[in-house]
Amino acid sequence: MWCIDGVESAFREKGKGGVSPSGVLGIPVAGGGFHAKAAMMTLSRPYFVVKTNANFPGNPSQRGLPTIQGLLLLFDAECGSPLAVMDSMSVTRIRTAAASAVAAKHLSRRDARNAVFIGCGVQARPHVAAISAVRTLELVYVYDIDAKRAEVFADELRAAYPFNVEVARNMYSATKASDIIVTLTSAMKAFVGPDDVPQGAFVAAVGADNEHKQEIEPELLRGSALVVDDLEQCAAIGDLRAAIQASVLSRKDVRATLAEVVAGVKQGRLNDDETVVFDSTGVAIEDVAAAAIVYERASANDGVRVDFGE
Repeated sequence: MWCIDGVESAFREKGKGGVSPSGVLGIPVAGGGFHAKAAMMTLSRPYFVVKTNANFPGNPSQRGLPTIQGLLLLFDAECGSPLAVMDSMSVTRIRTAAASAVAAKHLSRRDARNAVFIGCGVQARPHVAAISAVRTLELVYVYDIDAKRAEVFADELRAAYPFNVEVARNMYSATKASDIIVTLTSAMKAFVGPDDVPQGAFVAAVGADNEHKQEIEPELLRGSALVVDDLEQCAAIGDLRAAIQASVLSRKDVRATLAEVVAGVKQGRLNDDETVVFDSTGVAIEDVAAAAIVYERASANDGVRVDFGE
């Protein structure tokens, strides 16, 4: 996948202290809400990004619109000039999967060959592409509460990849047979616990990105090495939040941030027998990395320049 290296570089830069503090803003409104994230960092040049998303769960049934809509703005951080306007969801899908791949590269066993992807929605395709770019997969299980959607997704993967693909009829049989477990759901109640994960597995918990969602049981987090994308954010809206509220874990029980692992500041996986969980809530440096790549490619090729006036 085209932006894994860029997202990895962003985490490495953050781990070395080279990223300005990020900002997060959330505003609830009737029927939904808005949230914005911003960050500044230097890649090939200094960039600033602000991303604003609107989340209205009733849109599909009431208006025929997507649940989530938004825009991403990219600025030149040297002079403040706006550089690009992008659809935030396209960037978010790719950068989220890239972050999971960076985590899998650093936290899963090198010999990991079997993976299960739970949830066959919009995040599933980029996640399969990203994880398969950092590990040589031989068998992929897919599971969704909508069995038909899982079947369609499995057929797409069989046509695109050399590894074997199976639709998991029983989710837990698949998790127990997998080295890499990726949860991509909007679940509001935890469904993966310590008895569902084999020793030495890597779990990427991606779905919990607000305080109402939860995928991973606190007991699994307690029995695993826990790595987060952002400590304060995961404590507020990630799977870590539920573990803290249940008094099962505290912030001090988190082994490291992904940035610290990538930068070599702290160690992630200590041995092949250790189960490692990555709590992913999505951070703005991922948006900077992905948006910068999109902008630079568009500038070099067929992007359309629009003048905003003097």
